[in-house]
Amino acid sequence: MSGIPPARHRSGRALRTLAQRLKGKEGRFRSNLSGKRVDFSARTVISPDPNLSMNEVGVPEQIAKILTIPERVTEWNLEEMKELVLRGPEVHPGANYLIRLDGRRVDLRFVKDRSIIADTIEPGFLVERHLSTGDIVLFNRQPSLHRMSIMAHEVRVMPYRTFRLCLYVCPPYNADFDGDEMNLHVPQSEEARAEARVLMRVQEQILSPRYGGPIIGALQDYISAAFLLTRKSSMYTLNQVNQLMATADFEGTLPDPAIKAPVQLWTGKQIFSMFIPDDINISLKANICRKCATCKKEDCEYDAYVVVRNGELIFGVVDEKAFGAGEPDSLFHRIIKECGSTTARVFMDSLGRLLVRLITDRGFSMGLNDVTLPREASQRIRVILKEADEKVNQLIEIYQRGELDANPGQTLLETLEQRIMATLAEARDSAGEVAGEHLGLENSAVIMAQTGARGSRLNLSQMAAVVGQQAVRGERISRGYVGRTLPHFERGDLGARARGFVTSSYKSGLDPIEYWFHAAGGREGLVDTAVRTSTSGYMQRRLMTALQDLKVEGDGTVRTAPGRIVQFKFGDDGVDPSKSDHGRSVNIDIAIEKVLGKGRLE
Repeated sequence: MSGIPPARHRSGRALRTLAQRLKGKEGRFRSNLSGKRVDFSARTVISPDPNLSMNEVGVPEQIAKILTIPERVTEWNLEEMKELVLRGPEVHPGANYLIRLDGRRVDLRFVKDRSIIADTIEPGFLVERHLSTGDIVLFNRQPSLHRMSIMAHEVRVMPYRTFRLCLYVCPPYNADFDGDEMNLHVPQSEEARAEARVLMRVQEQILSPRYGGPIIGALQDYISAAFLLTRKSSMYTLNQVNQLMATADFEGTLPDPAIKAPVQLWTGKQIFSMFIPDDINISLKANICRKCATCKKEDCEYDAYVVVRNGELIFGVVDEKAFGAGEPDSLFHRIIKECGSTTARVFMDSLGRLLVRLITDRGFSMGLNDVTLPREASQRIRVILKEADEKVNQLIEIYQRGELDANPGQTLLETLEQRIMATLAEARDSAGEVAGEHLGLENSAVIMAQTGARGSRLNLSQMAAVVGQQAVRGERISRGYVGRTLPHFERGDLGARARGFVTSSYKSGLDPIEYWFHAAGGREGLVDTAVRTSTSGYMQRRLMTALQDLKVEGDGTVRTAPGRIVQFKFGDDGVDPSKSDHGRSVNIDIAIEKVLGKGRLE
C-alpha cells in the first residue's frame, strides 16, 4: 500500500507477498497457468523449402530423435515395435523408452543388449518411438496474434538443423527467413492427434476469418512466374511442357497443342488450365489492369481481363489478383469454395512446384539496368523538378508579400506548407510517370510491381527518378538549428531543398544534406514501429481477456460464462466470416458466372 514501506526479511530484501505471487506477467496465472514451459516441444530457425506441401514441415533428424510419441503395442504392430526397440535411441527411426505393463520405464540408452528387451515385448506395452515422417505436430510462431499462428503440420524428417516450411504458409505465421525461429509441439494422445488433424491442419485454415478470403496463397516469385507463364507471348515445346508437368507431379493427358506446325507448341494458358478443376467459372480484372475509362473486357489489349470457363483459362494473365495470398474473390478462393480445401491444396502445391521450376529455368533477376533511365527521361525529370522548385519559390514569395489566401481553418503558414507539399508530391508523381513510360513491361522490376509480386510503382520511381519529400509527423522537416534545419541554409529558408525535398534518386545517390533528411524521415518509421508494437500488443491482450469467455450456445446465442446474452445471433447474421464469400453469405455474381459457363458448354 502507498505510504507503507514494503515488508522486509532480515536480509533487507522486499518480501514476495501472496498478492505479488499471483498478479501480473510473472505471476501464477499468466506465467504458470495460461502459459507454461512444456515437454515434447522443439524450437529452431526456419528456412524455406518450395518442394514441401503446405501441410508439411521439415524436421531435423536430430530433433526427431529426441521428441517421442507413445505408441501402444498391439498384435498388429508388434513386429514393427520390436524393430524400433532394437534400433534404439541412436538410429532414426527408433525408440527411446519402453514402458511395461506394470508401469516400469526402461531407458533404452542404458540397455546393453536390446534384443533381450525386444523379445519381452507383448501387447499392452508402450513404446516411446521417435518422431517420424507422417506424424502430426503443432507448429507455432510468436507473437501468436490470431488463430492461424499455430497450425497442425505433417512431419517430414530431413537432414540439417532447421525447420523447413513451404513458402505460402508464411503469411498466417507472418514468418520470413531472416533468422526467425519457430516452435514445434508433439501431441501425445490419439485424441489430441485426431483433433489436430481435423481442426488445425494448414489446408483447413486457408480461408481467414478476418475477411473471408484465402490468407494462404501465392506470393513473390510464384506471382512473377505465373505472369511469365500465362502471358500471350509464352509458348512451350513438348519437351518443356513434359519437364514442367513432371516437376508438378501431374498425372493426366496433355491437351492438343495450340500450334501444330512447323513445331508443336503449347501456350502457357493451356499449361495453367490443366491444374484448374473442371467446374470453375470466374472472371476478374488482373493486377496489371490499366483501369481504362471503359473496360473492353475480353478484348483488353493488355490481356488484363481474366476469364476462366469450366476450368479453362481463356483470357487474361494470372497475377496476384488471381491467386495471391490475402486476395479475396480470386480464382484460388473460388477453387476452395467450390471444390474444398484438399483440391485447393493440391492445386497450390503442384502449381507452386511448376512455377518455381519455370522461373528457375528462365531466370529472373533485377539489376541496376532495371532502374537506369535513358538520358532524355532524366532530362525531362530535371525539367519537372526545376518547374516544381520555381512554383515553390513563387508560393513563398506570395506568402512573404502577404498575398496568400489562407485555407479554411488554417493559418497562412499551414496553408503555404500544404500547398508546397502538394506541389512537390505532384512533381514526384510526374517524375515517376516519366520513369514508368521508359521502363516498359519487359523490365523485371516493373513486372514485379505491376503483377503485385513485390514492390510498387512508387518504389520504382524512387529508385529510378526522384526520392521525394521526407516528412516527420506528416510535415516537412523544420526542426534542427535555430530558424533553419541545417547550417547550410539561411535562416527562415522555406525552399524545397532546405526542408527535406530529395531530388536525387536512390540509383544516382543522395548528397550529404539529402542523406541527413532521409535519415530523419526513416528514423520516424523505426520509432513508430516500436511504439505501435507495444501498444497493439497491450490492446490485443485486453481484447482477448474481455472476449475469452464468449461462446456460441446451442440455441445460436452468444453468451458470457454466467450465461448473459451478448448477441441473439452470432455477428447478428449467423454467418461465419471464414465460410462466407468475402463477407457475403450468398454470392449472386458467381451464380451468374456458373450459368454463363454452362451456356458455353451447351
